[in-house]
Amino acid sequence: MRIGDAAAAAGTTPRALRFYEERGLLPPPPRTATGQRRYGPDEVDRIRVIRELLALGLTVQDLRDIADRIQLLVDDPQRRCARADAASPASGVVEHRLAAIDAEIDRLRRLRDRLAQRTGQA
Repeated sequence: MRIGDAAAAAGTTPRALRFYEERGLLPPPPRTATGQRRYGPDEVDRIRVIRELLALGLTVQDLRDIADRIQLLVDDPQRRCARADAASPASGVVEHRLAAIDAEIDRLRRLRDRLAQRTGQA
């Protein structure tokens, strides 16, 4: 299928697919004789996994760091993301992102508390 069809099937845009390819999250797909990208069901599944991981709060850089492991989730969608070997670049990506989310929650709670005190809504 062409890029527009693949993007629609994965719930995104052709621009996003090109972006994922440029960032190394999506391997370059085969091309037709006229140079158009061709995607199959496996690539659409990978795009869906990438979108899910991004929606869960991982960043593009996080996914670049673990790009070689994304296929594991494509092959087994029910797979749990266990911590990788400490020597692996994938080690700690999820833990780091969880810590960043927790820090942001704490910052927002403090901000909320200050605003509530300032406005007398504490």
